[in-house]
Amino acid sequence: MLGLWQPFIFLFLSASALSLVLTPFVRRLAWRLGVVDRPSSRRINRQPIPRMGGIAIYVSIIACILLDTIGFRLVGWPSLFGFGTLGSLGRNQELFLVGMSVVFLTGLLDDGFTLSPKQKLAGQVLGAVIAVSSGLVIDVIVNPVANTGIELGWVGYPITVVYLVAYTNIFNLIDGLDGLAAGIACIASVTMCVISAMAGHLDAAALSIILAGATLGFLRYNFNPASIFMGDSGSLLIGFVLGSISLMSVQRIAGLTSIIVPLVISGIPIIDTFSAIIRRGRAHVSIGQADKGHIHHRLMNEGLNQRQTVLFIYAWTTVLCIGSVMMTQVTVVPRIFIFCILIFSSVLFSWRLRLFRPVLLHHYNPETGTDELVDPQDPCFAEEEEKFDEEHSIF
Repeated sequence: MLGLWQPFIFLFLSASALSLVLTPFVRRLAWRLGVVDRPSSRRINRQPIPRMGGIAIYVSIIACILLDTIGFRLVGWPSLFGFGTLGSLGRNQELFLVGMSVVFLTGLLDDGFTLSPKQKLAGQVLGAVIAVSSGLVIDVIVNPVANTGIELGWVGYPITVVYLVAYTNIFNLIDGLDGLAAGIACIASVTMCVISAMAGHLDAAALSIILAGATLGFLRYNFNPASIFMGDSGSLLIGFVLGSISLMSVQRIAGLTSIIVPLVISGIPIIDTFSAIIRRGRAHVSIGQADKGHIHHRLMNEGLNQRQTVLFIYAWTTVLCIGSVMMTQVTVVPRIFIFCILIFSSVLFSWRLRLFRPVLLHHYNPETGTDELVDPQDPCFAEEEEKFDEEHSIF
């Protein structure tokens, strides 16, 4: 049994060690370049913190993939990635790494120069298109209840691109507290490794355990009190890699469970992103408008400090991950039952935290004759909140 897991253990430890060693160098580089998050009304940190920590995670991933290739050629390990060929699943692995690198570089440029939303989206789409052109695409979706399949044909390509871009962004939005995104990614990656290995998808399992090790090593410096942030170079990379891993595990023919399980594993970032879209839409502000209504903000408003909030979300993520593993080990009916319990409890808790209630409120100003954003410090803010709750009592 140990022999089977030996390559994975080695890759995990190597990624952890590399990230642990590289992060201090990246931190000094960020300070030297002036790539620093300064305290502001939008941020939790009360002192300047360098970002660009994604560099350490990216380099660790690439280095460990090369180590796997060396292990295959010199030690005789299983070919986990299949470089030099199309791989076990008919994918061009080198081309996939190009797509991953494009997404990482997009985040890195945003860390250093602050790209516009359109520029960031363009970089993500380009990376996703390259990854899809490598063969990372869903061709057929199978309904396990009716045992029938829907052939997507050419539509599968744009659907996969949209899926990858969406997955890439969910970790970007959740990255709001010390260690939050890195910890969730580590827990999710370990879970995806277990599920992928049990299903025989060695490339997905290997990439998962490498990401788990890289994020764990980085977490040493990113957990509260953080001395470095991962920045968009890290959050976009993590989201893209996790989304890609979920696609690697379906071998072009995806059952509904194969698609749902990765969504459950990353349930917290998905819920947070979905609630942000609804919350901002109901407040009549741009979806891209930042607010303090995210899960971590709401938990801190309940009286938790940063560490308690992050650990609570870790625990919530762990429960979802355990449930997702259980879903892969049972038949269809229990699988649906577990899924419904996980979704219902998460939605109920989200409602309890008022995730869907806008933080940014508007009111009509009779003096100017316009609809204006209400400052939370304004005395009339509480009145506007009460009025909103009365008009939208369904939530």
